[in-house]
Amino acid sequence: MVPIDEVVSLSRLQFAVTALYHFLFVPLTLGLSWILVIMESVYVMTGNQIYKDMTRFWGKLFGINFAMGVATGITLEFQFGTNWSYYSHYVGDIFGTPLAIEGLMAFFLESTFVGLFFFGWDKLSRKQHLIVTVLVALGSNLSALWILIANGWMNNPVGAEFNFETMRMELVSMTEVIFNPVAQVKFVHTVAAGYVTASMFVLGVSAWYLLKARDTAFALRSFAVAAGFGLAATLSVIVLGDESGYTAGEVNKVKLAAIEAEWDTHPAPAGLTLFGLPNDKEERTDYAVKIPYVLGLIATRSADTQVLGIKDLKKEHEARIRNGMLAYAALTRLKSGDKSPEARAEFDKLKKDLGYGLLLKKYTNNVVDATPEQISMAVNDTIPKVAPLFWAFRGMVALGFLFLFIFAASFWFLAKKQLAPQRWLLRLAVIAIPLPWIAAELGWIVAEYGRQPWTIAGILPTHLSASSLQPGSLYFSLAGFIFFYTFLLVVEMILMVKYARLGPSSLHTGKYHWETKGRENGPGDVLPPPLNPSANAGSH
Repeated sequence: MVPIDEVVSLSRLQFAVTALYHFLFVPLTLGLSWILVIMESVYVMTGNQIYKDMTRFWGKLFGINFAMGVATGITLEFQFGTNWSYYSHYVGDIFGTPLAIEGLMAFFLESTFVGLFFFGWDKLSRKQHLIVTVLVALGSNLSALWILIANGWMNNPVGAEFNFETMRMELVSMTEVIFNPVAQVKFVHTVAAGYVTASMFVLGVSAWYLLKARDTAFALRSFAVAAGFGLAATLSVIVLGDESGYTAGEVNKVKLAAIEAEWDTHPAPAGLTLFGLPNDKEERTDYAVKIPYVLGLIATRSADTQVLGIKDLKKEHEARIRNGMLAYAALTRLKSGDKSPEARAEFDKLKKDLGYGLLLKKYTNNVVDATPEQISMAVNDTIPKVAPLFWAFRGMVALGFLFLFIFAASFWFLAKKQLAPQRWLLRLAVIAIPLPWIAAELGWIVAEYGRQPWTIAGILPTHLSASSLQPGSLYFSLAGFIFFYTFLLVVEMILMVKYARLGPSSLHTGKYHWETKGRENGPGDVLPPPLNPSANAGSH
């Protein structure tokens, strides 16, 4: 007999590995596409050659990253059929719709115009090529929108009903699925995080050029674009993070309580735990340091609404599990042939808790007669481990405020034309290049691990969603994915470093032509004129 816990754990691990690898490539694509639009827009408006070179150079790095993202994303979607076949059967009518639209509307649009972006410079007018660049950016962001609509539905399954005749969830309102508040907040928060990632990438590479005193006019302008765009994006992430907290307080109370290690329900408004050591076994937070009122204001937008603690949520879940047992009994009655109005009415009254009853399937096949011990174990399963969520969330937030400091300081010194002496800031920008990726991965851990034990929140438990596979095949495919994706990541890093070292001067055969036309001060350009002719020698 195949150990189901091992199969589910391996399937979850495989999906997590492929998703986290894939999201190493996605944020840079989302953000860099709009940075290219900004740079090319300035080129179209001013005719200044340096902005065309900026678009082409950063576009080359965008292209490398885009290709790797496509390669990792395709296998990710196939896993819904290979590793999560019952999930696909149960909710495929709803979940598959936004994914199909994403492929037809967004991915094809993006992929088609990426080719025109690279090969259309000499065949399209300035305005036509700018339109192409805008469409590339729209395509990449629309792609994220439809994927996050699908993901948002998993967290807040609206616009769908369970059909006991087919034993599947069926779509009843596409409008509700599209305008799902969880999906909308998740989309704007995710793409804003991508804008931060791309801005830090451009800022850090440009800072490296400035530290090396090479391609300084190009680097200063790139630095300026990244600082302004990154500052706006970081502020958006922080504001939208607050909105995410409010949405979680409305829709996913368990995730919010786990993130904040709220074991008990306190008088409103609840305090925010700034620091502490969550103790899952004892259900308490040791050495907790709290900021009064903040959590209540963020999560409820009021001063008199309580934030439920984990212990009280467990009591609610026990009641829903017991109702789920009755719902399962009513469903069994319907499936046995009794489709009388009374049987239908009884099931309709209880069906909202059917998913909680299905949690017992992990411990018994006879859900209706589950023992108190089995119910207790199912109740405990409804709460994810608190410590990983607690620390992942705080790591993400701490990095967010670090980004805000870096972009704000960069913007300030640029405005004051005092960037050159701030070598500490330039070094910090270089060091910070990988940090947005870490923050983004932590964000996905919070979002997805915090939904456990559900594949579809409140409807389909994770342990029922997996395919019937052999552990050996999962170990083999997991090792293959890790090897393949690591190879792609190494290839990307080698190519990125190679072309970043070559620098913008590699776009031209001789000295970087823009800097040979004389001194033209750029934003924050306070370097002593003239630029050192030997400074660019290393960029050829």
